[in-house]
Amino acid sequence: MEKIAPSCIRKTAFFGVLDKNLRKLEGRLGISLAIRGDQLLMDGDPKKVEFARCYFDKIQELDDRGYDLKEEDFHIALDLLEEGSTRSKQALEEYAPAEPLNLSRKSVHPKSLNQQEYIQAIKTHDMVFGIGPAGTGKTYLAMAMALSFLQNKLVERIILTRPAVEAGEKLGFLPGDIAQKVNPYLRPLYDALFDLSQFDQANRLMEKGIIEIAPLAFMRGRTLNSAFIILDEAQNTTREQMKMILTRQGFDSRLVVTADITQIDLPEPKRSGVLHAIKILSSLKEIAFIHFSERDVVRHPLVQRIIKAYQKAEAQP
Repeated sequence: MEKIAPSCIRKTAFFGVLDKNLRKLEGRLGISLAIRGDQLLMDGDPKKVEFARCYFDKIQELDDRGYDLKEEDFHIALDLLEEGSTRSKQALEEYAPAEPLNLSRKSVHPKSLNQQEYIQAIKTHDMVFGIGPAGTGKTYLAMAMALSFLQNKLVERIILTRPAVEAGEKLGFLPGDIAQKVNPYLRPLYDALFDLSQFDQANRLMEKGIIEIAPLAFMRGRTLNSAFIILDEAQNTTREQMKMILTRQGFDSRLVVTADITQIDLPEPKRSGVLHAIKILSSLKEIAFIHFSERDVVRHPLVQRIIKAYQKAEAQP
């Protein structure tokens, strides 16, 4: 059994809830961890213990550099170390915790390396694709970034759109105005909006049209200047719809496209607009493509196992 006594155990908030956080690290490192006084005890396969020792040495270095490490920083650092490449080791040496997105209701931190790269990509690219399974924070972080851009007056409005596949984009037979018709399909965006901002504030912004819901079928012909546009569930767009939304972007605008290509509901999945866009646009340096995996899932831990089980089953002939 290895014993180490990093000062980070005493200094950081990571071990504030010992059982919860140690169990997460145990699962990822594949060893047993325990804290005894000012010592961290590690037990398990010697190679995994050696890897864990290297990992905690890196954490110690980050702590010695004066960073106030949060739980997510431990997992992002582990993401980098697990990549095992020279580039990832250099990135870990240069790693610094991301600045939080301070919104009206809460602060948002990336919880994985891919989430951190996603946020950075949105800051530096006018168009970003977030591709990955459910629960990886694609929509939530896009909404957080949209609110941050609006708060800092980098855009004048937020536009939320999503294909209404179940209604075939023909929403006329549903009761109510446009907002009420498309509301069921945009519910995840609303959930993220109200979780990140004060309820009254969000409602006022929607009443003024600063935050706008826009059914994808109604986007044709528009030019969207100084806007932060989120296209959610893009795997359910047709090729024509995808081309249409990508060409709506105007000056001083950001467009974030989120998609889970394992859950395409179109009658002909191979004709998904997002699959086509990935194929023909991935060579454009001006567009960022961030690919999430089950490791980025921030929902119940069981969700990660479900995703892995489905991936295993789908890979079998």
